[in-house]
Amino acid sequence: MQPNCKPITELNDLRHFIFKQLCEENDFELDAYQTTEQVLNRRGKPCGMLFCLHGPRSVKLTAVWESEKNTVLFYQATGERSKRIQLDVSSRLKFN
Repeated sequence: MQPNCKPITELNDLRHFIFKQLCEENDFELDAYQTTEQVLNRRGKPCGMLFCLHGPRSVKLTAVWESEKNTVLFYQATGERSKRIQLDVSSRLKFN
């Protein structure tokens, strides 16, 4: 997890953290573009979430939260992974 970042214990905190990272990395204004998310399943059970920021000119920036490893993988519009962030151990989220 990044220094000076509080533990993420709720899904709304995770959303805000991910979309803030995507906006800062790409110099977009926070909350200016549409966002979507989708629960990812493995063998019928939730295993993570896909977050997508729909930017200008049909740009799509994505991030995947892996619940088992408690990591977030960030991807550029080209599909190339830009960074991986390990969330703090105390950041334990559960699916509702």
